[in-house]
Amino acid sequence: EAGDHYTPREVIRLLSSILLAEGCDDIFDDSKEITILDQAAGTGGMLSTSWNFIHRYNSTANVRLFGQEINPESYAMCVAEMLIKGQNADNIRLQDTMKADCFPDRQMRFVLENPPFGTPWGGKDAAEGVEDAIKKENLKGERGRFGAGLPSSGDMQLLFIQSAVKKMDDAVGRAAIIENGSPLFSGGTSSGESQIRRYLLEHDLIEAIIALPVDLFYNTGIATYIWVLSKNKRPERKGYIQLIDASSIF
Repeated sequence: EAGDHYTPREVIRLLSSILLAEGCDDIFDDSKEITILDQAAGTGGMLSTSWNFIHRYNSTANVRLFGQEINPESYAMCVAEMLIKGQNADNIRLQDTMKADCFPDRQMRFVLENPPFGTPWGGKDAAEGVEDAIKKENLKGERGRFGAGLPSSGDMQLLFIQSAVKKMDDAVGRAAIIENGSPLFSGGTSSGESQIRRYLLEHDLIEAIIALPVDLFYNTGIATYIWVLSKNKRPERKGYIQLIDASSIF
């Protein structure tokens, strides 16, 4: 669909490099277990590329890959890719992330994802059952995945961000998420989008936002951004967000 974008491998390598740049000294320990989640796994490119990237730095690491994907064909290719990598195929699930978290009892060291842009979660254009599931989860407050608020029904990107925060390990979790401009700018002061951004700021979860060059993704030329989220910011980063304009670096 229009909002689904294949993620170039060089972009995934960039995400992996950014995540490992700091707050990750522990991943170089011998036989370290490292968990990585992609909530919009597609054919598994994010997971495979990050697996390769980490193994270049620590060949003894036990990198465990987890993913959820809504498209059956993409899911099948992702499972095949995981089997080739020697991963547990049960950790890849055919499930809409907006409807359910398939790994509710597990938090992840890293979350990498490129969720769909501009895909509705509510109203007549939403997939069946999605709106009810999201509203039910929202009622759980901070115990659930969407307790910070609900964005406008036409775009689920800020829901993916909230879900990523919930899945990040409470002590050392880090995430890198590709978004378009909507999560940064949409919504008025009292809107759901602003309440979600307020939550992220007040809980000091955003480490950096990086503006990427346009035309990186094969079926869209729109501007994209990396949201770097962290639960283990360096002391000098606490209370700050680093804004990086990399739009001319290509």
